[in-house]
Amino acid sequence: MKFATWNINSLNVRLPQLLDWLQANPVDAIGLQELKLTDDKFPFVEIEAAGYHAVCHGQKTYNGVAILSRHPMRDVVRNIPDHEDEQARVIAATLDTPQGEVRLINCYFVNGQAPDSDKFLYKLRWLAALHAFVKAEMALHPQLLLVGDFNVAPEDRDSFDPEGLRGTIHHTPEERAHFQSLLDLGLTDAFRMFEQPEKSFSWWDYRMLGFQKNRGLRIDHILISQALKAKVTACMVDRAPRKNKQPSDHAPVVVSLD
Repeated sequence: MKFATWNINSLNVRLPQLLDWLQANPVDAIGLQELKLTDDKFPFVEIEAAGYHAVCHGQKTYNGVAILSRHPMRDVVRNIPDHEDEQARVIAATLDTPQGEVRLINCYFVNGQAPDSDKFLYKLRWLAALHAFVKAEMALHPQLLLVGDFNVAPEDRDSFDPEGLRGTIHHTPEERAHFQSLLDLGLTDAFRMFEQPEKSFSWWDYRMLGFQKNRGLRIDHILISQALKAKVTACMVDRAPRKNKQPSDHAPVVVSLD
């Protein structure tokens, strides 16, 4: 089985690229972030024609998340229960796969803007609520993946300029501590289970030739539960879509399970 995550940065703009990628990379399921459209505008017909079921939690202009799956989905949860939030950032579903039930939680983490901003305080509150939600979900679902755009570079090697950016957004001790707290629940960063090329990133700024100069961050992650860890055979960033005309500024991350 293969699972993926991709911040598509406007599904309206990037739908042809997504369909092309799915045809070339027929993953079992993918979590999408930054749909930037409402549910009534979601391209269900095109997605179903590509062979995928879809559930979504959209929002006009900003945010929005979806799960596309080749397998039937049920028990869908939108946003974090008991956490009031007007922004569409979380969607979870149980996939009935040939390997048994798999719980997929797909998130578009809060950006946070700057450590001294109100948006950063919102991010910290949101991260605490997510931690409680994931902990509860793990108690119910042994086979679980937490995927998405985390907006956190968890280690220095996940940043093109760790010293120059130290303490800035995505690099703060508070954000990294929250990332570690998710691992402490019993999750594993699938990408770091394998030897990876140096300066492996998943996001590059559109400005200043960010992709061409590989001035990027690894902020898109796939965390897996203990029950799935032994099945993981590979995890990689697919840089190819970042070379497209009018690409998303993020690249897909894909994990393979035996």
